[in-house]
Amino acid sequence: MAHCEQVPTAVLTVDTVLSRMRALDAALPPRDGLAVFNRVYLRVTEAVDRHIDGGRFTDPRAATALDVRFAERYLAAVDAAAEDRRPPACWRPLFQFRRHPGVRPLQFALAGVNAHIGHDLALAVVDTCRTLGCEPADLEDEFDRVGDLLVSLEERVRDELMPGPDLLRVADPLTHLLGSWSLERAREAAWAAARALWALRRLPDVAGEFTERLDAAVGFAGRMLLTPLRD
Repeated sequence: MAHCEQVPTAVLTVDTVLSRMRALDAALPPRDGLAVFNRVYLRVTEAVDRHIDGGRFTDPRAATALDVRFAERYLAAVDAAAEDRRPPACWRPLFQFRRHPGVRPLQFALAGVNAHIGHDLALAVVDTCRTLGCEPADLEDEFDRVGDLLVSLEERVRDELMPGPDLLRVADPLTHLLGSWSLERAREAAWAAARALWALRRLPDVAGEFTERLDAAVGFAGRMLLTPLRD
């Protein structure tokens, strides 16, 4: 069955999502690559939850549904890896390299963001449309507001995990890697992919091929982001 048709059957709540992320944060070694990304994503989810509670979304119900459907994709990948099943291709590099000593924390964080934004976000929009019986255009405001939170968080992540100016120089390979990926471009691509998948929803074979190629392409980018930079 095509990925875009796999709408999770057990819908979580924001509180459940936060509980699972906090449990992962407590259980994983801090330097583990998955733990690095999980801390980043936990902050995003907490920020979205605060904004929903504070009435900062035009449609709180849609924002909650999108937030949960989005998180379900990540948690499903975590569960697959824990159960020795194959997670989507976009997530495999992070699970494969999560303990590599030559990969820096910032690389882990960005590789996770790449997988989640580049692949999961588009599918989460489609999942949410099916859940609420709406069109992607009905979710655009919520999509943009969540995206704005992600962009602001990416800036904080880079500030906190970026090596100091005395360590990071123009010749540092990390400088090249950071310049090759943009969250803003990934977010724009995710919205375009979501609209395409929604338009293809009555052509499951075509939608399935589109989703598989998207998954593979995002996984390839993630593998490049996780290039070991030291032994």
